[in-house]
Amino acid sequence: MRDSRQLLLANKAWATELTDEDPAFFQRQIAGQKPKFLWIGCSDSRVGPEQMTQAQPGTMFIHRNVANLVDPADLNLMSVLQYAVDVLQVPNILVVGHHGCGGIKATLAGGVTGPVDRWLDTARAMLANHRDEIDAQAEGEAQVNRLVEVNVRDQLVKLSYTEIVERAFARGQDLTLHGWVYDMRDGLLHPLMQIDSDTDRDAIARPEKVL
Repeated sequence: MRDSRQLLLANKAWATELTDEDPAFFQRQIAGQKPKFLWIGCSDSRVGPEQMTQAQPGTMFIHRNVANLVDPADLNLMSVLQYAVDVLQVPNILVVGHHGCGGIKATLAGGVTGPVDRWLDTARAMLANHRDEIDAQAEGEAQVNRLVEVNVRDQLVKLSYTEIVERAFARGQDLTLHGWVYDMRDGLLHPLMQIDSDTDRDAIARPEKVL
């Protein structure tokens, strides 16, 4: 109970600080949103997109799931994507993985059951595409982190082939897809690759190592 009360106290302090600095802040929030980014990231509690980028409310539309996967059968993600691209017309979509991702570890190690096991089918298919390189890494952290990187690559490419993004590219909408990874060891984001309407997606190679 004390932990939840602390959240409420922190929220009150946050709102007070914002209105002290800018009395009209929340009135502008009511008027609507025009974010510049859709962030597709991992659900890991240590990876907070707004905190690590110092993004203010209204600047980032956010979807998070285990291992930052792009599954066209995921109605949650597809609904977020449709609204972000077709209605909000965000110019940038970020797919962001992170160092030591638990979902990626589980993909490598196996042994999970229930909904998580079914969810990770997408990640296992990605692993199969890169098994040669992953097996060539030293066991443990090196394999996990390389799989994190190639996972971002595969999810970004898959995102680019969704009907929603394809339509946006075809109508000349300003839209760029970015693949990043977050290194929890130093708090830094590292860009891996990007895709826009002019990118030859059939020629996209595996990204350079940054973790």
